[in-house]
Amino acid sequence: MADQKTTPVDTTTPIEPAQPMRSVDMPAPQVGSTGRITSVNVSEHKGTRKHPVDSGTIELDSDYGVRGDAHAGNWHRQVSFLMEESIDVAKEHGLDVAEGDFGENITVEGINMKGMPLGTRLAVGDAEVEISQIGKKCHSRCAIFYLAGDCIFPREGVFGWVAKPGEVHVGDEVRVLSLGAGEVHHLITDAPLKENRIEDVKA
Repeated sequence: MADQKTTPVDTTTPIEPAQPMRSVDMPAPQVGSTGRITSVNVSEHKGTRKHPVDSGTIELDSDYGVRGDAHAGNWHRQVSFLMEESIDVAKEHGLDVAEGDFGENITVEGINMKGMPLGTRLAVGDAEVEISQIGKKCHSRCAIFYLAGDCIFPREGVFGWVAKPGEVHVGDEVRVLSLGAGEVHHLITDAPLKENRIEDVKA
């Protein structure tokens, strides 16, 4: 298991305003659009950076998420994605960051993840994931924000729920099976529910 990175930051010094980090424009996703997985990442505890899995393989459990990851559970944000292109932008801003540092489970290159309509169905390795949320509100500023004055994940991080279980490997393809119409076919909650399965799922 890789060691967790710890970067001491000063959370008391005011942050100078920064230009927002934004990745390059990419073609809009279409049915059949493909990308490639460059890293699969987990964390055993919430509130910590994820680390790449040594084996390069994770298991997506149906309507649950990444087996062994602290953020898995019965809610709509079971799996998180970030584009390699987004990480490159952070590096261009002088940050020493790598895959998993933004908290994503799956790092992908070559496909416009941030442009996916809600409800889009993806083949992710052997599994299938439906996109349920683009971006997220940061309730507390992370270490990356204090280092750079901005963080790209709240705008370009992507979340989904596992519609079909399966293994996911580094090097696997991510492919658009169908484009969504803006509707999420899953109960939306602020945190994972305690029940083993969510019953209130839209048909």
